[in-house]
Amino acid sequence: MFQWLSSLFGGKNKKGPSSSAPGIKSPGLAPPKPLNREDVDKRFDKGNRIGQGSMSKVFKALDRKLGRNVCLKLLDAKKTEHFESRFKGLNKPPEGEICHKLRHDNIVQTLDFGVHSKTGEPFIVMEFVDGVGLNFLIETKSKKLQGNRINFLRQIASGIDYLHKSGYLHRDICPRNIMVSNEGVVKLIDFGLAIPNRPEFCRPGNRTGTPNYLAPEIIRRSSTDLRVDMFALGVTAYEMFTQNLPWESSQSMQALIGHMNSPPKDPRDFVPDMADATREFLLKAIDRNPSSRFQSAADFREALDKVIE
Repeated sequence: MFQWLSSLFGGKNKKGPSSSAPGIKSPGLAPPKPLNREDVDKRFDKGNRIGQGSMSKVFKALDRKLGRNVCLKLLDAKKTEHFESRFKGLNKPPEGEICHKLRHDNIVQTLDFGVHSKTGEPFIVMEFVDGVGLNFLIETKSKKLQGNRINFLRQIASGIDYLHKSGYLHRDICPRNIMVSNEGVVKLIDFGLAIPNRPEFCRPGNRTGTPNYLAPEIIRRSSTDLRVDMFALGVTAYEMFTQNLPWESSQSMQALIGHMNSPPKDPRDFVPDMADATREFLLKAIDRNPSSRFQSAADFREALDKVIE
């Protein structure tokens, strides 16, 4: 949901939520824990801003408490409260609490979270990833992608698989929310729109997300499930292989409704010599019918065995 500035430097579905899908568990939701209150200005020595979003600012900072460089995310208190209010009465855990539970090599590690004691701003402390955003690699046609697309997609899918099995949906999978470290380790970031994979959170109507990666069922205000993340991952994969989106880029919801009713561009329009298996993989990953695309991150990862770069 926020843009990592470090990259500048280095068919209708009415099926209900699939929270009972094999291998997926829905977390029991206790009331959110009271947030720790700390004076952020005293604890952190903020350096350069490395990220920016509609609800947050991200800094590289020295954490005096932990004695290490970290990534410090400060959330706008009013905008965060407005977003959380749509889940009133559902005991939705805040972003920091969700992130702090996740421990996987392909998900950015959250070290701490709380609220600024003076401003009321929620804050999240994460490991600092020395690398660039996947969006930067795509936009610059970086040589780092060559021969590594399948490897990177495997890592992304592994992180998403763990997230889903932990009982959550990311809801904002896109290249700018994926970091690639200088060592080639992929990290899924920004869980500002993450929700528990439970029927009450997956009801029709929630259109939040990055427009060009929204699944058709989100745009049409149908019920959703983990396959919205699979669609967004599919669009990301398509972009990695073609340096283009499968439909015309648009921020207009009306335009998105239009292109979701049209077939995607053939990947060979951009890469004429693309292997049959790769083309079929990409088109399946972005199928507009949720039942026809990959049903889980594990299925996606397994299908990568047949993909040719």
